[in-house]
Amino acid sequence: MAPTTAARNHQILDQFLNPVRDILTPEVAKAIADLRAEPATQERIEDLAGRHHEGQLTPDELAEYEALVSGANLIAVLQAKARSVLTRRRAS
Repeated sequence: MAPTTAARNHQILDQFLNPVRDILTPEVAKAIADLRAEPATQERIEDLAGRHHEGQLTPDELAEYEALVSGANLIAVLQAKARSVLTRRRAS
């Protein structure tokens, strides 16, 4: 079965960020792994997500929500790379 577009995009992003992983110091990797959205940003994401699920977003809000989700996905992949650096360092 062929991967979904989202899964394929995730694979591409994962491969694209491998060189970033390779230059992370343990200190920077830990900082990236520990990143969390600011409370106001997290609250906005939750508000938009709830209204998106109910089909109540304006076109501008939908664009904002999609940008926030894309940003969150990028950070999630970076965090996975950072955690792999930290795991590899502990195993050495």
